[in-house]
Order: sequence, then structure tokens, then C-alpha cells
Amino acid sequence: MLPPGEYRLTLAELKGSPLVQAPSSGSYPNWDSSWRAELVDRLAILAGQLWNVGVDEIFVDGSFVEDKSHPNDIDGYFVCDGNELLTGALEQKLNVLDPHKVWTWDPESRRPHRGYPKKQLPMWHRYRVELYPHVTGLLSGIKDQHGNDLEFPAAFRLARRNNAPKGIIRLLK
Repeated sequence: MLPPGEYRLTLAELKGSPLVQAPSSGSYPNWDSSWRAELVDRLAILAGQLWNVGVDEIFVDGSFVEDKSHPNDIDGYFVCDGNELLTGALEQKLNVLDPHKVWTWDPESRRPHRGYPKKQLPMWHRYRVELYPHVTGLLSGIKDQHGNDLEFPAAFRLARRNNAPKGIIRLLK
């Protein structure tokens, strides 16, 4: 859906975009605009919490920016201070703001969901959004077509199906 590049959008612009409202070509008769709008509303909660603790760089990706009529979720990453991440201070600040205390990336916190092959983080179970912290030099666990480990900025700009370059959304306040 998005040609390679970075697309700077506010949440309102994202909600009004073809990613939510449907591509203008009309070639997606089963486009689930209401679900996509709901995902953006859920993303807004988490993005608001990140902005509240001083995180300004938030990027949105996953099947949400691809031509999937009903994406399962929204994936993304945010750029944060490495010290705050490593000490747990960032997680603590975010969980003060979130009533469901979903901010964790601990693999032990992942739980299965009916019909899904992989275990999901608490934020996915509550919001159907997964946002991962990025610090320069921190690898994502995602590999390119040659088996090389990628950082989030590189990994999230490739389609999972074929490793083709794709666009990404940078959320603006």
C-alpha cells in the first residue's frame, strides 16, 4: 500500500487516509475500514502514553500498511533512551499511565491467543498493537533475506512476504 519512504501523519490524518478508509482504486471490496479505524483508536492510546513520557519518534508498520483487507494488528517501534530502557524506568513510567499495565517486552509475558501461532505481548492482547523500543545498535530479532540481523528501522521497512522495500508511517503529535 505504501511505496518505500517515510510518511509523516498525525493520528487524524492516518484515520482519514486510504489505509483506513480504503484505497481509491476500489479493488478491495472487503476492506475493513471500521476495524482499521478501531486499530488507530487503540494505537492513539499507546502513542499518547509514549508522547506523555517524552518519546517523540513513533513508527507504524506491519500488515496495517500493506494491502491486507483485515489486518490482525498494528506493529511498530519507537526510538527511546537506551539507559531508560535498560534500567526499566521507561517501562515503569509507561505502566503508571496505562491502567492495564501492558508495557513490557519480556518474552515470559507472552501468552497464546486462540487461533494464532505465536504468543503475544500483553499490549497486543489488550490493544491489538505491538510497539517495540528501539535504541541504536539494538537488533530486532528480524533477519533479512540473507540471514543478517536487522535493527527495527531497517526491518520495518521491508515486507515480510518478500523482503521488498515498503513505506512506513511516522506518527506526528
